[in-house]
Amino acid sequence: MTIAALNDQFRSDTGKYQKHRVVMTASVAALYQSYRDSLMRQVRAFSDFNEENDPFNEHDFGSIDFLNTKYFWKIDYYDRKSFLTDTQYGSDDPANDDVTTRVLTVMEASEY
Repeated sequence: MTIAALNDQFRSDTGKYQKHRVVMTASVAALYQSYRDSLMRQVRAFSDFNEENDPFNEHDFGSIDFLNTKYFWKIDYYDRKSFLTDTQYGSDDPANDDVTTRVLTVMEASEY
């Protein structure tokens, strides 16, 4: 699978992938649960990839307007072996799900 396909698969069904993680910033966590759920539905359904927001065709970043506020989501790739103890090491091969932990971060654009 390509990196884009792996990212799309993870992002579209984040609850299914226990080896990957979803995190959110304080401003997203402070939203009412129903708003967070709605925002996450938009993250999962995002498909507006183009040369400007996805120059490497990895489907690892998106921008969403929600409740008159701009939100970003970003997927980063970490080495699976070091992920639980030290997230400073990036994955050597993000196209290989066996050695990569994906981390999806959802944030208000002002926090980027």
